[in-house]
Formats: sequence, C-alpha cells, structure tokens
Amino acid sequence: MPRTGQPAIRHVAAVQRAVAVLDALAEETPDLGTNEIARRTGINPSTVSRLLATLAEAGFVEHVADSGRYRLGLRLLELGNAVLARIDLREIARAHLAALVAETGEGATLSAPGEHEAVTVDFVQSAASVQFVARLGRSSVAHATAVGKVYLACGGELPDGPLPPFTARTITDRSALAAEIARVRERGFAEAAGEREDDLNAIAAPIRGSRGELVAILGVQGPASRFGPDEMHRAVGPLLEHAAALSAELGYGAESQRA
Repeated sequence: MPRTGQPAIRHVAAVQRAVAVLDALAEETPDLGTNEIARRTGINPSTVSRLLATLAEAGFVEHVADSGRYRLGLRLLELGNAVLARIDLREIARAHLAALVAETGEGATLSAPGEHEAVTVDFVQSAASVQFVARLGRSSVAHATAVGKVYLACGGELPDGPLPPFTARTITDRSALAAEIARVRERGFAEAAGEREDDLNAIAAPIRGSRGELVAILGVQGPASRFGPDEMHRAVGPLLEHAAALSAELGYGAESQRA
C-alpha cells in the first residue's frame, strides 16, 4: 500500500478502550474501582481489569493497594512535559497576534517573563500609517507598562530602589502601584496610558500554562491619538479571548474542563 503521509483511517479498538479508561480516571473523582470505570465507559468489567493491568505495568495508571482502586500514573506527566518542551510558543501565538491586529487595528505583542520584567519575543505591527514600532528583546519596565503590570500581578517582583518616572503619568509610589496591581488581578488585564511614553497606550493580559503559571503576556498597543480610552475598552474583549484561547492551547484549564 502506498504511503500517503496521513494517519490510518482504521483504528485499534483496544487502544480506544484504553483511552476511554484514562479519560474516566481523569474526571473529578481521584480514584476509581474497576466496576465504576466499567460503568462510566460502558466497557465489560473483565476487559477493564485487563486494560488497567496493562496500563499499570506501563506506568499510565497506578494501583492504590489500600483501596484496590486506580488513579492516573506519573508516566502521563512525563509524556505531557515532553510535549510541552517541544512547543514553540511563538509559533502557536502568531495566529493570535495577527488576529488581534485585524480585530483592533493596533499592534500586538508577545512577551516572556524574565527575572525582573518581561521581554518582547514576538510582535505583529498595525497596518496603520501611524504606529509605534515594537522591538524584539525590549524590556517591559514592570511599573510603567501594561505588560509589566501583568508580570507583577502574576508574581513578578520589582527591584529595590526608587521607581523612575518616564512620563508625568508613571506610577512611582509603591503603594499606588500595589493598588494598581490589585486591580489588574481582579480584572484579569492591565492597561497603561502614557506611562512609559507620552503618546503610547496599551493593554495586556496573561497567558498561562498547564499548571496555571505565567508563560507569556499578550499585549495590544497604539498611539494615544487613535488608541484612546474608548478604543482600549473595546479591545479588552478580543485581548482576553485570545489570551484565554492561547492558554487553553497550552493546557491551562484542562482539569476544570473535564470536571
């Protein structure tokens, strides 16, 4: 039979049943017995018993000796980490950046958290004639940008010392900044209006990984003359939608979705 480069159409029934058993164990109940798994999957109990024995030998499930029940095994975590290690965040985020530009008319950025601030790792420019040009490797300035505020809201720390002003609107008082960061946590996004550059406004939202950790920050920015308060407000919806979608692609929320 010639090779097509596509997966085979016919499936292996035994593998499908094994996947059904794993899916049942991934539900909200931490441990399940053989009969309960059989009831949930519709598979014969004796077949479930054999599947569990095979999966346990491979480390995909774990037998709890005290109760005789089963739960997911650490081998699945190893495989999941292997998948995550191969993910190119910029590659999967690129479509979201382009969509944000199309939906908002402004530039979109992807930033990665560092030791004291986030750094731009990718961007898509606006097609407008007046625009602020993003630069790869540019640091966010944690206290003076929307991206930086998201970084702080997700556990980042400021360096010691005074907070330097960049414009008249830069927050330089640590108490005022703490109150602003609390608002970011409550709302799920940050905004900055002329705080790093007088004529630059921006909004940003976190992208989370499978364990809820901050993986990256998605931002939208534009000149204040065009990206004013009303435009920023309208762009929040698309920003949050794409941040949530990208987080889901990275495994965030998978447990709650199964519950």
